[in-house]
Amino acid sequence: MKIKLSLIFFFGVQSIASGQSISPEFSPSIFKNELKNILTYWQKNAQDTIQGGFWGVVDVNNTPNQQANKGLILNCRITWTFAAAASTLKNEKSYPVLAKRGYEYLDKYFWDKKNGGGFWSVRYDGKPDDMHKQVYAQGFLIYSLAEYYKISKNKEALEKAKNLYNILKNKCKDPVYGGFYESFSSDWKPINDNTITEGKPNQTKSMNTHLHLIEAFANLYQIWPNPSLKQEIIHLLEIFDQKIIPNHKTQILFFNDQWSSQSEAISFGHDIESAWLLLETAKILNEPFWINKMKKLAINLAVESVKGLDFEDGGMYNETNLGKINTQKHWWPQAEAMVGFYNAFELTNDTTFLKLSINSWKFIEKKIKSPSGEWYWGLNERNEPMIEQGKIGPWKGPYHNGRACMEMIKRISNR
Repeated sequence: MKIKLSLIFFFGVQSIASGQSISPEFSPSIFKNELKNILTYWQKNAQDTIQGGFWGVVDVNNTPNQQANKGLILNCRITWTFAAAASTLKNEKSYPVLAKRGYEYLDKYFWDKKNGGGFWSVRYDGKPDDMHKQVYAQGFLIYSLAEYYKISKNKEALEKAKNLYNILKNKCKDPVYGGFYESFSSDWKPINDNTITEGKPNQTKSMNTHLHLIEAFANLYQIWPNPSLKQEIIHLLEIFDQKIIPNHKTQILFFNDQWSSQSEAISFGHDIESAWLLLETAKILNEPFWINKMKKLAINLAVESVKGLDFEDGGMYNETNLGKINTQKHWWPQAEAMVGFYNAFELTNDTTFLKLSINSWKFIEKKIKSPSGEWYWGLNERNEPMIEQGKIGPWKGPYHNGRACMEMIKRISNR
């Protein structure tokens, strides 16, 4: 299958036979080394040696803020990454230990023992701070609990994941128009909150929350193939197909209750991330109808995401809004672009996509990786590292770059 990309004139269309060497720049060993480098940084710099768990904030010089709050998203992402890495690199004995450290901290301090689910944040000493329930973050909690169960067979972790799934299904789902709402109080009453949305009063649903719910539910389905859960995942695939990506090219970011668009921006990073994540979800369900539909969607999203590339250096811009491009290049779209374009190459055998994936990796190596470990937050509009953002924070974990490395190891090894 060959795809003509009108946006790319300088590559030309070629194909590589299955099993043929891809490129000397791409090999499983390259990404194994990078994964180890990333996780070595987190092992050395992220562990809170005073209060336990992991620091909430670490600056660009690798100095922790010892009194910074600790976020649910960050701690879930750390736990998931070390658990997933333990499955990927089985000889690395420290990874299960660090995954357990993450799980035990989540269980002791973040888990709401009265109402279920996880608090948004705790103080540096583990005492609850912001106790509201953000559905986006609850998705990451399910995601990490399921991944930890895979390596530990800890029944309590599985039961918590199942319990939280049922809460979300029963308390947070829109019974009329489908999908899930954004924010709830600690006892699961709906509240107004702009953590994920842009702040408009009628933005009650988001692409981002649904993307990470479907990712979480699919991960849970791998260890708990419950028929109701499967139907919930299919429901989410339908929402993406019919509501979030109605043109089958780019995603709408925010919606009201009735799924009317409430935003004009296009997020290049989220589009290329969804390109491969939604297909992986369909494969986990082993549903041919959805696999075929998501394959087509993955290619379309990848083609459109090319509009977000800077062809001078291979980096991906953040987004475009009403025709104006945000030219910052954050770390996570680069990781997702590498995987998303490689996924499109696998689907089409078109080396145009392969070259785009390689260019993403080259950009990461040259511009995003920090000499002192981990990746910078990104580059600003002047193509300078955004050092003020630090290396670790509520939204900056080892999830995007670690997951990208694991995806590349798997995909290149299986080719």
